[in-house]
Amino acid sequence: MKAELVEQAALIVKDPPILINMVSKRVKQLTSGRAPLVDRRPGMREADVALLEIIQGKIKVEQFNPSEL
Repeated sequence: MKAELVEQAALIVKDPPILINMVSKRVKQLTSGRAPLVDRRPGMREADVALLEIIQGKIKVEQFNPSEL
């Protein structure tokens, strides 16, 4: 995982556990065959792709609102 991508994504998703969970879930999706939402450059690993998707706004945090239950 590239440190500069982690730093940029952390500016968007402020809560580290949520960022970790987002990246982890997206890595699982990518390794199971889902197509990346950004251009994949040579040498990019799945975690880098996931971080870049977050940075570019391709995937976002969905807020849970208990009053909507």
